[in-house]
This record gives sequence, structure tokens and C-alpha cells, in this order.
Amino acid sequence: MKLMLENGEIFHGKNFGAKIKEQTLLSELVFNTAMTGYQEVITDPSYCDQSIVMTYPMIGNYGISNDDYESLVPSCKAVVAKEFCETPSHWNSGSSIKDFFLSHNIPALMGVDTRKIVRILREQGSMKAVFAEDNVSDTVLADALKEQLATNQIRRVSIKSPTHFPNRGAKRIVLLDFGYKKNILNLLIEKEMDVIVVPWNTTIEEINNYKPDGVVLSNGPGDPKDLHEVVPTVRQMQELYPMFSICMGHQVFALANSCDTHKLKFGHRGVNHPVKDLASGKVFITSQNHSYSVDPNSVEGTQLEISQVSLNDNTVEGLKHKQYPAFSVQYHPEASPGPSDTMFLFDNFIHTVKGA
Repeated sequence: MKLMLENGEIFHGKNFGAKIKEQTLLSELVFNTAMTGYQEVITDPSYCDQSIVMTYPMIGNYGISNDDYESLVPSCKAVVAKEFCETPSHWNSGSSIKDFFLSHNIPALMGVDTRKIVRILREQGSMKAVFAEDNVSDTVLADALKEQLATNQIRRVSIKSPTHFPNRGAKRIVLLDFGYKKNILNLLIEKEMDVIVVPWNTTIEEINNYKPDGVVLSNGPGDPKDLHEVVPTVRQMQELYPMFSICMGHQVFALANSCDTHKLKFGHRGVNHPVKDLASGKVFITSQNHSYSVDPNSVEGTQLEISQVSLNDNTVEGLKHKQYPAFSVQYHPEASPGPSDTMFLFDNFIHTVKGA
């Protein structure tokens, strides 16, 4: 099996996963620096249409657990690692990562120089890449790289109809699904909330009919500007309900308040990203997975203010509304995988929802 990058570099290795269905497999290639949590990474809907290079050299050594899925059906295209473990050892392991790849039809390239691939992506940025069997000519791969990448990922990963997780007498949260991770839902349920997960394009009239006490905008894949039809809904919701927005939700929240977003060179993907809270001066270690960021200059003159920034590159990591009880973060406070430094944000949101 081989991999050709958009810059022409070719890497040869072994396919540890499912066979490539078509002659070639085209995707955007990104990298993640997490040392653990590979199952949560691979099943995160935010990786829809992307292939993931894992920087940690051994992936799969503790197997696959039924407890660690962030979505039931992974939507990434392929996974690349220096080495995959075929015989895992962990008390909670239900299967190997090889069985996982095969059951979900995910090709997995191993035995390549992942350090070199990551250096290329850091220097030149995330890029298109194509996978194929060794007998496919380089000319065919080069032609495949000329194709356009897929768009509108959120329309594919979002649920198709509302799903209710009832808790009679509790405060009701509407979770707008742009490709939510399971642990966001788990934490809301653990906080004894009544949760209704709704599709990405649910109208303000439909949301009002649910009579929510608060709204959460979830994470999700792709370009936030593809969600232009959601922006008016978010603008109306922030005036009516306490609102907490995460990752993609953070970017849509910014767009709804006349801010702008742009694509980062190679994005933020890992579990050790330091973020500084501007009000308290505290620094938190966060879990991140995103390609786009809010333009800090565009926040000036709007109803939002920057509440947190990245200490790696000074990008916007948090926003809060000056008038309404609405705030957002670019990272994943629910972690999975990653540190739990910022899970208190869920408590802050629930505190506001309860009107304390």
C-alpha cells in the first residue's frame, strides 16, 4: 500500500486495515499528537473525510473498548501510524484495532516514516493525500489528487431526527448536533439534564417548541461557513436561552455575531494544548481538534469579547457575549481523550441554566 501527498512525496507501507474499495482513496491528511485515546480520536465525527497520522509510534496496544466510542460509526477515511499492535492487552479491551479497522472498512497504513510526514504537514500545511495499492501507478495517484475534496460534512454526520434523553422534572437542554461527541451528551446527562439532540438545521421555531432552558452547540467537521443557514438561528437562540458552544459551535457562534473565521495552516489536534483564561490568568491544558479558527481582529467592535487564547499561537480559544448569557470555547472541555481541566465549564453553564 502506498500514500502520495499533494506535494508529490510518496510513502510505501503495509495496509493493516480494510482494503481500499475503489482504485484510490482521496482525503485531507492531518496529524494528531495524542499519546493515548486513539479510539476516541478515530471515532470523533470532526474527522469526517480526513485521514489521520498518529505521531505516537505504537497505536492499538490497549485494544478497542465498547465504552470509548465517540460515535457509533467512524467517519474518518484512513489512519496512518508507524506501527499498529495486533495483540492488545487491557482488561477492558473487547477487540483489537485491526478488527476495528476491518469492521468499519477503514484502511490503515503502517511501516512508514510518520515523523517525516508530520514535518511536511507542519511546514507546508494540511494537504490532500491519496492511498492506493502498490500496483496502482503513480500517474493514477497524481490524477486522483487533482480531484476536489468533499464538503458539507456536517450534513452527513448529524442525526436525521431528534432524539430525546428524558429526565422528568429536570432542566431541558437542546443539543444542536453538528457532529457531537458522545461525551458531551454523557456529561449533560450526568449533570441530570433532560437532553434533546436535534439535527444541525433545526429551525428556531422547532427549538422553541421544545421549551429548552439552555442550548449547546456541538463540535463538528468541515468549514463553519458551510453552515450559513444556521447563523440566523444561532443569533436568535442567544437572545432567548443560555448558550454554550464547543469547537465548531464556537466558530458558528462567532459568525452569528459578525466575526470571521479562517483555516489554520495545519490545525490543532492533540491533548496537550495550553490555553490561558484572560480574566483569571489561569492556564489549562486542553484537548483540541479543529482546522479553522476565529479571526481575533474581527472580534473587535462586535458584541463578543475574547475570553481565552492559545499559548502556542495566540489564536482565539474562548468567546463570551457582552449582553447575553452565551459563551464558547474552541477546544473540547469534555476531553475524550485528554485532560479534564476545563470540565467545570459544564458546571458553569448548568449554573446559568438553573438561574442561580
